[in-house]
Parts: sequence; C-alpha cells; structure tokens
Amino acid sequence: MIRQVHIDDAKSLLEIYNYYVLNSVVTFDIEPLSLGAFENKMAKIIAEYPFLVFEENNELLGYAYGSRFRPKPAYKNTVETTVYVKNGLHGKQVGTKLYKELLQLLKKQNLHAALGVLTLPNDASVKLHEKFNFMLVGHFKEVGFKFGKWLDVGVYQLNL
Repeated sequence: MIRQVHIDDAKSLLEIYNYYVLNSVVTFDIEPLSLGAFENKMAKIIAEYPFLVFEENNELLGYAYGSRFRPKPAYKNTVETTVYVKNGLHGKQVGTKLYKELLQLLKKQNLHAALGVLTLPNDASVKLHEKFNFMLVGHFKEVGFKFGKWLDVGVYQLNL
C-alpha cells in the first residue's frame, strides 16, 4: 500500500536512509542523520511536496518525495525527486510503484520539470528514471568525494 508519510514513520525511514549513508555512494551524506534532523527534513518537505511511503504487512519498504530543487524563486516549478527502497528489496517494483504515484501527484501540483539527481554509475536508478522517460540532461564529473573516491552525478529530467 502506498500512502502519505506520517511523522511517526521517521524512525523506520531513517533506518532505510542511514543504511545507504553508511554503505553506498547513492547519497552524499557521509555521517548518519539523527532522528531529529530527519524529522526536520521531513517536515519541510511535507509542507510543500508529496512524501509517500510503501507499506506492506505494517513494514515500511521504501519512500519517495519531491523537494525544492534550488532556493531561487524562478525554480519554483521545478522539483527534485527522490526514492529509497529498503536494502535487499530491489527488483520488487517498490521504487517503480512509488515513483508512478509521486509523479502523478507532482503533475497535479502543476509543477513543470522533475529532476532526478543520481550518483553515477547507478544502473538501478538510471533504469528507474528511464522507465518513466526521464532523459539525461547533465553529467557532472568528480563532484562528490566519498569512501576515498571521486564520484560523478547525472541529472535526469522529465517535463511533467
């Protein structure tokens, strides 16, 4: 079941997120976030954008949300999209189902462009974005440094 997030989902979602902080390069956070910091982040997002969770048998398996791309006013119709799936559950369509619902909600908000900002290489995330007709519009070389190596970032765009 996909539903809107509740603030009391924060602990479960933070566990999903902090796994990626500690074990992957898909996020450029280096230190795990605290529960308070994650709750503050959620509250800011919920105030403006959809924030969805995928729940099955009372367990949160993933989440997706839209967020402000950049703070300047001219970007107000552009949204950055984010999706995380609990480790070990990739390939079960959790991310696909979340993204489908998220993009529909973003369209209803009359947003113009959705951007996925991905660490590259990341085959699973690239495939997810391409499945929804996002197109690679930018590739930044060696802009992040994590786990002792320089990382690239790709920007994928879908006009809603």
